[in-house]
Amino acid sequence: MGIIKDKFKTKADLASLEIKEIIKEHGNKKIGEVTLAQVYQGMRGITGLVTETSLLDAQEGIRFRGYSIPELQQKLPKAPNGGEPLPEGLFHLMLVGELPTDEDVNHITNVWQRRSHVPNHVFATIDALPISTHPMTMFVVGVMAMQTESHFAKEYAKGLNKKDYWDAVYDDSMDLIARLPRIAAYIYRRKYRNNEHIHPNGLLDWAGNFAHMMGYTDESFKELMRLYMTIHADHEGGNVSAHTTHLVGSALSDPYLSYAAGMNGLAGPLHGLANQEVIKWIYEMQEQIGTDEPTSEQIADYVQKTLASGKVVPGYGHAVLRKTDPRFEAQMEFGKKHMPDDKMVNTVWNIYKTVPPILQSLGKIKNPWPNVDAHSGALLVHYGFVEYEFYTVLFAVSRSLGVLASLCWDRALAFPLERPKSVTTDSVKNWIAGKDEIWE
Repeated sequence: MGIIKDKFKTKADLASLEIKEIIKEHGNKKIGEVTLAQVYQGMRGITGLVTETSLLDAQEGIRFRGYSIPELQQKLPKAPNGGEPLPEGLFHLMLVGELPTDEDVNHITNVWQRRSHVPNHVFATIDALPISTHPMTMFVVGVMAMQTESHFAKEYAKGLNKKDYWDAVYDDSMDLIARLPRIAAYIYRRKYRNNEHIHPNGLLDWAGNFAHMMGYTDESFKELMRLYMTIHADHEGGNVSAHTTHLVGSALSDPYLSYAAGMNGLAGPLHGLANQEVIKWIYEMQEQIGTDEPTSEQIADYVQKTLASGKVVPGYGHAVLRKTDPRFEAQMEFGKKHMPDDKMVNTVWNIYKTVPPILQSLGKIKNPWPNVDAHSGALLVHYGFVEYEFYTVLFAVSRSLGVLASLCWDRALAFPLERPKSVTTDSVKNWIAGKDEIWE
């Protein structure tokens, strides 16, 4: 591998073994208010952030400003003749903390329509990338190219007063949210539809127009986009995309830079990329079994083979949730209403019946239940949206609503630069040996 690379690998292997032993023997010891295991294992469960827009409960799932997903489906305004909540309404709720009226939602739709113009250099920047580039890379590059439009960056350079930071951040956030569907749809049509683009329809709502620009005219698909954009919008502040946006924003990076950083986190397989992993896994199962209608027994056998190979079943498990994700249930209800006989959708439901008991039998998994990613891809495939590499871009467009509403609150509340303390393993060993009292 090379002298330095070999030396690093040797050191890392030894350190890894040492750390495992430290955690095994001393993991429950408290350093201040947290345990040593939490320090080493991703700060899991440490309360260290304030996020106003939503709260994740292990049993009830996500609540936006106190409202559950079923409550939002009932209470948020809907498109004419529609049955799913408009994302504009959820944004209003997260930002203002009050359920919106129809007039409130129409106002936000109109504002986003007026702000939706994307400068030509953004498209040119995307076009400079190879067509083989992953859609999420194109998406983040597009966002970064649009940073030239940042109100906050321009006003800060002029000497913007601290008390007015929120104002410029708000304007940037509204511009970004308004323009993201245009950028995402451009990438979709460029990569998968022969670079044949569809102009926005100024008479449609935010999610409906996104569906239109991607080329999907079915009214039920527009409904799916409204539901998708609502349920993926936020998941309190500790997840990678939300926390990263907050962290980078705390350095007073403008919303374009902050959001782009968060979406680079969303693109990871342990976060937003998981939705495409689910569909890949199902396709691979169908190919190996030789049918697009696998039985429960065939699914169970394939699940066992997946686990035996050291892999996870994508779409199952969650860092916080301890019951079936309400977002999964919302999508299941959508499927029952719009596509009850779809083979892929029925396979997802059969997996839902099969996987949890198998995972429970292992005895080591705290949450054997499906999360939001376990269902979303199957609904999209029903409409011919089979380009699963693009699914995380949909997630990214939706997640803008939550992370940017939170960023507005960060600046309005004048939250400071985030700067937690870090330590070395040598200092940990000294502390264990009683030689270092620095954390006491």
